[in-house]
Amino acid sequence: MATGFSFIFASSFFFLLLDLVAFVTLNFINSFETILSDCCSGSFIGICYGRSADDLPTPDKVAQLVQLHKIKYVRIYDSNIQVLRAFANTGVELMIGVPNSDLLSFSQFQSNADAWLKNSVLPYYPATKITYITVGAEITESSYNTSSLVVPAMNNVLTALKKLGLHKKIKVSSTHSLGVLSRSFPPSAGAFNSSHAHFLKPMLEFLAENQSPFMIDIYPYYAYRDSPNKVPLDYALFQASSEVIDPNTGLLYTNMFDAQIDAIYYALMALNFRTINVMVTETGWPSKGSPKEKAATPDNAQTYNTNLIRHVINNTGTPAKPGKELDIYIFSLFNENRKPGLESERNWGLFYPDQTSVYNLDFTGRGAIDMTTAANVTRSNRTSWCIASSKASEIDLQNALDWACGPGDVDCTAVQPSQPCFEPDNLVSHASFVFNSYYQQNGASDVACSFGGTGVKVDKDPSYDNCIYMRDGNNKTSGSNARAMSSTSSSQQKGRYSSISMYLLVICLFVLLNIEQS
Repeated sequence: MATGFSFIFASSFFFLLLDLVAFVTLNFINSFETILSDCCSGSFIGICYGRSADDLPTPDKVAQLVQLHKIKYVRIYDSNIQVLRAFANTGVELMIGVPNSDLLSFSQFQSNADAWLKNSVLPYYPATKITYITVGAEITESSYNTSSLVVPAMNNVLTALKKLGLHKKIKVSSTHSLGVLSRSFPPSAGAFNSSHAHFLKPMLEFLAENQSPFMIDIYPYYAYRDSPNKVPLDYALFQASSEVIDPNTGLLYTNMFDAQIDAIYYALMALNFRTINVMVTETGWPSKGSPKEKAATPDNAQTYNTNLIRHVINNTGTPAKPGKELDIYIFSLFNENRKPGLESERNWGLFYPDQTSVYNLDFTGRGAIDMTTAANVTRSNRTSWCIASSKASEIDLQNALDWACGPGDVDCTAVQPSQPCFEPDNLVSHASFVFNSYYQQNGASDVACSFGGTGVKVDKDPSYDNCIYMRDGNNKTSGSNARAMSSTSSSQQKGRYSSISMYLLVICLFVLLNIEQS
């Protein structure tokens, strides 16, 4: 009788534990996903606010203009008090700068960095959300030999932040031009100029240790302007109908921007710095130029920036880094008439000093594009689909598939067991369905079918049996697929957290056996 009672008690206890397992697991899932959604916001688009111009609006009006256009990230090149005060309590995150002219004083004495932070930054923080400090700007392009000063100055600024407990909230770095590389093509051969090694190595060690980004200013416009016979305009504008192949990796590039970013990553990896993220602190396209600068037009500027924004917001990543987040700042907020050089140098702005737009631009990347201009993403005039390349490696396909089903926000239920597109059960088939879903949901553009070179466009509908592929940019899934996707949440959560449940189940069985033995 006692044995039977023990068994009944143990069994009841076992099922109670199972209920507890289900409850704890579900709450863990909900909490974990809430944390992820709160902390992982994806790539962002910012704007550079230069002030080398006459008759610019006051900083207060600039702050209002920025908020009106829902711009949440702004880079300035100094720590101007009026600007810092104007952006207080706006929620806009600021990147501020230590100019090259101040590098000597900041590098020589810690007290100078301390005083600057105390007098020029601290009075406005945290009401003004300062998140980055750039120490020096494009020092390799400077006419003065300041390269040896930049890392000591960065260290002193970081020390000043540490004294105030702000070093984890405000990151320190320095910006560079693409001239920091000795080679950028093919991307896999990207390498830093050896003449900069004396300051680059300690700087990269600084960035890696403090989890700060490598900041780069990238301008495909200059590459096209200086070599129009070698660089196709549509390749520079994210509109290429053909692809450039990296002969060393086989990766396919549809735009110069990605190629230049990957060249930086490969240069970092060549020096064994694999954890440093890249941030683009300047990029853009001029809307006006001298007679020889024929590509500097409002249409081309709108095309470049519109396609850039969509490319970044979609978290497409680059061929070498598919799905990798990339934060960028567009240059620039205003046309700046006091800048020296060719006519284009004074016409990079999105706005005139009177705050009227040079051309329309949607910073969210989600709004409709003005089809009366050339600023539309390249897409086919006829129906097309995107499928996985049969030549792609399994590793590249799996990485692209994982990204699409995760950050790419594609519902991948249809390729799960017992669902319409599970058979044939192979990577190419599953990836093809998922790639096409992403492609159609994101405007059926060339960029949306890149997937690091593993996606290819086709004109023939790949649908079969009950597996219906999306078409014509319609993100509504029809027929059997829609019915299959109705239970997405529960099935995906079971798969993702099966390991957790298994561990808890083993614990339950262990408890049950101990009760039986007693």
